[in-house]
Formats: sequence, structure tokens, C-alpha cells
Amino acid sequence: MALNQLLVIYLEASRDFCETDSILFGAALELCRIIGAKLSTAGRTTGKSSAIPSRRTRIEERIAKARALIGRLICFRSGNTRPRIVRIVRMAFAGTNVSLSQPDIMQKLTERIDDLKQRIAAWGKRIRRYTERSTRFDQNRLFQSDQKRLYKSLERPMVSGTSPVPNLADTVAFWSSLWSEPVNHNESPWTEVVASQCAGITPMDPVIITPDVVAEAVRRAPNWKSPGLDGLNHYWLKGFMVCHAVLARQFQEALNQKSL
Repeated sequence: MALNQLLVIYLEASRDFCETDSILFGAALELCRIIGAKLSTAGRTTGKSSAIPSRRTRIEERIAKARALIGRLICFRSGNTRPRIVRIVRMAFAGTNVSLSQPDIMQKLTERIDDLKQRIAAWGKRIRRYTERSTRFDQNRLFQSDQKRLYKSLERPMVSGTSPVPNLADTVAFWSSLWSEPVNHNESPWTEVVASQCAGITPMDPVIITPDVVAEAVRRAPNWKSPGLDGLNHYWLKGFMVCHAVLARQFQEALNQKSL
């Protein structure tokens, strides 16, 4: 496409993955505007939607109402006979033959409270089953599309970014106390045995990331799966072929820095 020729100038000046991603996203957005297509940009700021399913919301509303009713019944059983409490208790026994003036009303109140508590427990178990099922479904789907991301989520669950930022001076002092102080380690004999066993292992050949490697990795990726936080679908990585060489160079530089 024509944008490939224009992207060469900008991509060659890109210094890191963030700039490359911004350039590609801008090119995709401009192309969508030209052809009149719609490109969602929500993922770049808010990430995946965290909306609660309506089914779970309805169950949680039932639980909240049942807990409020339990509180009113307990107040009435404790001797609170205000008109509002009495009216709510009568509504709780509506459709039954229970009268507030009968002798065993306290027993009926206890039975009604126990019934509501059992319903709350059942609704809570229903929510847990639904949550576990949704988690298994999401993990199975993620295993089919991005196994690396699945394993990372299992090893290190996502946490919210609302925690306070650590103090720079405290952080430097903490790690300096661990890494700057000389330590004499007691080397056990087993380390020499392991070193002798590993002496004959042939080192792995250096990894060379070429544009063809990037193109092959992108080719197997689904086109319009939900994008990550950058909001860039894999389709654009396939269409903007000039970015393969830039991504290969940046991946290779990151790999070399990590191996140092």
C-alpha cells in the first residue's frame, strides 16, 4: 500500500518500541479515516473493559436486598417496633398465614432469617461458580492465542496501579544495602560438581532476529483479535510490511542488551 513508502521515513528514525507503536497506530488511524472505517481507540487508555456482567449484578442486588431485610427482621426481633420496621416485616411475610400477633412469631422470624441466609449463601456460590467458569474460559481462549501472556498472568497476577509510588531515596538505600556491600559466600562442594558436569555443554547459537522471523511470527497471529493496551491489531502489522525490519532491529537490540 502507499503508506508503506511514507512510513519508511518515520520508522527509520524510531528509537524504541513505543515510538514504533505510535507511528503504526497513527498510520492505521489515518488509513481508517481515509477509507471511512472505524478504529476503536479505547484500548490505548483504559485497556480491557472491566464491566460487571448483568447476571452478576442482578444476583448482587438480590443479596443486598436480602441482607437489608435480615437487618430489619433482627431489629424487630430485638424489640424495635417502629412503624417502618413493622411495615417491612409485614411485607416479608406477605402471602403467608403468619401474623405478627401470633405467639410463635419469634420462631417464625428466626426461620425467615435462616431462610434468607441460606439464599444468600446459594447466590454467593452461584457467583463463584460463574466467576470460576469465566476465568477458565478466558484462560483457555488465551492459551489458544497467546500462551506467553497466559503464563505471565498465572505467575504474576495483574494489580491495580492505585498503590503509592515508592520513595526514590528509600528504594536506592534498600537495594544499595543488598548489592553494594561485599559478601563472602560459602561455596559448597556440590557447585564444583555441577560446574564440571556443565563444562561439556555446547553454548547455544546466538539468536538472530531477521525481518523474515518477524513476518512469520506476525503471519500466524489472528488479524482482528482484541488488541492489547496499545490498541493496534495484528492486521496492521501484516499490512505495514516496512515495519518488520524496524521491529527486527529493535528486538535484536533489546535481546543483545539483555544478554550483556
